[in-house]
Amino acid sequence: MSEAINVLPPREVMEFDVVIVGGGPAGLATAIRLRQRAIEAGRELSVCILEKGSEPGAHILSGAVMDPRALTELFPDWAERGAPLKQKVTRDEFLFLNETGSRSTPNALLPECFHNEGNYIVSLGEVTRWLAQQAEALEVAIFPGFPAAEVLYSDDGAVIGVATGDMGIEKNGQPGPAFERGMALHAKYTIFAEGSRGHLGRQLIARFQLDAGKDPQAYGIGIKELWQIDPAKHEPGLVVHAAGWPLDNDTYGGAFLYHAEGGKVSIGYVVGLDYKNPWLSPFEEFQRFKTHPDIRKHLEGGKRIGYGARAITAGGLMSLPKTVFPGGALVGCEAGYLNVSRIKGSHAAIKTGMLAADAAFDALAADRQHDELSAYPQAFETSWLHAELQQAKNFKQWFKKGQTVATLMTGIEQWLLPKLGIRNPPWTLRHSTPDHACLEPASKHAKITYPKPDGVLTFDRLSSVFLSSTNHAEDQPSHLTLKDASVPVRINLSEYAGPEARYCPAGVYEFVGSDGHEQLQINAQNCVHCKTCDIKDPTQNIVWVTPQGGGGPNYSGM
Repeated sequence: MSEAINVLPPREVMEFDVVIVGGGPAGLATAIRLRQRAIEAGRELSVCILEKGSEPGAHILSGAVMDPRALTELFPDWAERGAPLKQKVTRDEFLFLNETGSRSTPNALLPECFHNEGNYIVSLGEVTRWLAQQAEALEVAIFPGFPAAEVLYSDDGAVIGVATGDMGIEKNGQPGPAFERGMALHAKYTIFAEGSRGHLGRQLIARFQLDAGKDPQAYGIGIKELWQIDPAKHEPGLVVHAAGWPLDNDTYGGAFLYHAEGGKVSIGYVVGLDYKNPWLSPFEEFQRFKTHPDIRKHLEGGKRIGYGARAITAGGLMSLPKTVFPGGALVGCEAGYLNVSRIKGSHAAIKTGMLAADAAFDALAADRQHDELSAYPQAFETSWLHAELQQAKNFKQWFKKGQTVATLMTGIEQWLLPKLGIRNPPWTLRHSTPDHACLEPASKHAKITYPKPDGVLTFDRLSSVFLSSTNHAEDQPSHLTLKDASVPVRINLSEYAGPEARYCPAGVYEFVGSDGHEQLQINAQNCVHCKTCDIKDPTQNIVWVTPQGGGGPNYSGM
């Protein structure tokens, strides 16, 4: 590829006032707010969104119970506009599971973060598609199937836009007969809304040292299935959260089960990527979870109709990087605004997109460009979202001390203290170890033997990936790159028993061969873009980069 670059034609350039990378809730809210402000002020303002999925919503995966607060600020008339928020939450249930039974927490004792009155069970993918329609009606240019592959900088180091990836590059790294040069999109401000562990966001955080003085970002992997269940078992609006079995007391994780409209149930499992045991498989733990008597009763007689997985940025306020730099900003899960205690991020994504949009619009109205949008983090610090995240600042850190301590302290911080009028816990927990460094050698842990799937309630990876409609063009370089091809066998396999074959929920990584002739096989066509490998690889040797246009999952109803 390096030889080919020297002879590639220059990129064509398109100019916009604002370019937004990522067409999820954060990016769309940014674009919508910018155009709303422009129309109100009678100003010309060009806004473009680059979306790597085949359409807005194709790569969106979430539980999801949605708090409509931010959406109401963006569109006070969202119901009249036909927003797909139809199923109100009717009842909350929180279960602590052991292997055969459970203990339910009375609603009166549930911390505020687990109360969902006024919220809606939604398909976040459908919400995203609806937001895209609203954005296009406001003359936002949306380019699906065009992943932003490179950040563009001025001579003085400011971000001046992005470039889309070249198309038609073949497996050998050379341009093929269908080659098309990527476009350069220049902007006065560029907003990055790629979601958790964004490819370009990661580069920006490193280049501008945006995480200096912050706790390392913490992540989880969320794995979800969509079921059509027996109508006799359907309770529209029921929200179930669960903790405990099958994970041990020292591993952070939990589960959700939401009875959506139309006889559908969203069920999912989240495992913190700071787990220690390399034999653990989040996918297999999820399959085991479904066999619990209190969970399988919802699913028996039903049919699985969807599957997907996505990393979750879960570090909270203490891991939040600086969100602005010369020429741009980070919004939504790209930065890490998710409230992990509430298991909610869409309201935060929309809110931060609006805050960044206001800062960018005011800067453009003052004829500024390519500087730091300092008004954005300042507005966040005085917002209701900051207050919400402040109350939850210790949630993930308490779980590093075990489930018992975490349960007690969550109750104190989010049940007792609010009753005393204290919203910001007077103590702050910090951590210094990134998730990938938490993994311990396989020799320190007992191997976990998981039961075989039955094909009715529990399933294997490949049949699951089939339901995600994942597709990548076969004749292209792998977007799952290795810094050193010898590391997977030499270190990961020998010391950690090849954890990439277990933490990947899509069967991308497998070790083939035996007797000292093992090698890592990467089935990149299976990748659902969850980013877990980029996060959890103990040697940080795997680097996820953008595939050629439109590749990845095509989620429906997720």
